[in-house]
Amino acid sequence: MRVDLFDFALPPDRVALRPASPRDSARLLVAEGTGPLGDRIVRDLPGLLRRGDVLVFNDTRVIPAQLEGIRGNPGGAGARIGATLHKRIDLRRWQAFVRNGKRLRGGDVIGFGNDVTGVAEALHADGSWTLCFPGDEPVEVLLERAGTMPLPPYIAGKRPADEQDRLDYQTMFAAKDGAVAAPTAALHFTAELMAGLAQAGVLSETLTLHVGAGTFLPVKAEDTAEHAMHAEWGRIEPEVADRLNEARARGGRIIAVGTTSLRLLESATGADRVIRPFAGDTSIFITPGYAFCAIDGLMTNFHLPRSTLFILVSALMGLERMQAVYAHAIANDYRFYSYGDSSLLLPGGPA
Repeated sequence: MRVDLFDFALPPDRVALRPASPRDSARLLVAEGTGPLGDRIVRDLPGLLRRGDVLVFNDTRVIPAQLEGIRGNPGGAGARIGATLHKRIDLRRWQAFVRNGKRLRGGDVIGFGNDVTGVAEALHADGSWTLCFPGDEPVEVLLERAGTMPLPPYIAGKRPADEQDRLDYQTMFAAKDGAVAAPTAALHFTAELMAGLAQAGVLSETLTLHVGAGTFLPVKAEDTAEHAMHAEWGRIEPEVADRLNEARARGGRIIAVGTTSLRLLESATGADRVIRPFAGDTSIFITPGYAFCAIDGLMTNFHLPRSTLFILVSALMGLERMQAVYAHAIANDYRFYSYGDSSLLLPGGPA
């Protein structure tokens, strides 16, 4: 499909620069089938779902993967280099998008400050680099010392990351280090909301998808068939897959919290709608015409125009329906993107 079909105009002041406080006070736009849209708040969720439904969360943890350094000695006059780690290769190596990468050559040492250095090892076809971090300390420890939270460019372009972002840009489910972008739909959840959901009989499960910086890359192709997705690593444990299949057999709906959970669930599920254990990379790109096999609904924030994520929600609900959803959100002052408000998309209609 033509990518320009997924464009829309968004007033710049609708981009949220800080999350709602408390988290579950964010607004929630409910779209059920072709019925009327509902303006709710996230803490209404227990009354919007039914007993036996399962919310599936991503338990990845965002690491401070944004680095600023100088080629050569940190105190010298070498070229300034910015690096955003986006995919782990092994214990000491990460693939990174590099700003000013044309100034790098294989073997160059980059000083990132606080006794943290990286070595530029290999240039990839997409312009990214493999960076190696020598030494015995775990790379995650080095990043805590020298890195900052990799805020999305539409936030980072308006303000720098600060210490508050280390809390705000992390979900309550964050447990496994490896993401360079938060699974933002889950930012809205609190312990109180989870208790209310449990009391209402709504179940929850977790999987892991280490979200890469590729999620922010614009679709530059003119047709969706020409766009290549960056691979991300994920895991669904066998016992989680079993419980999800059992819940569906009892009549419960599988509702992904975030497009990251959705993409991994769909990667692990065949046409028979059986969710299977999964461990490995996925580069699934969901476009209109895709037959969803794993999920029955999605909770997700509002996405960039012409993005793979807006294309995904259009595949789930229909392009015309999502254009109407976003027009309603814009007209009614919903806050957009990672720190913004949320939506509950149920293509099958109300319970």
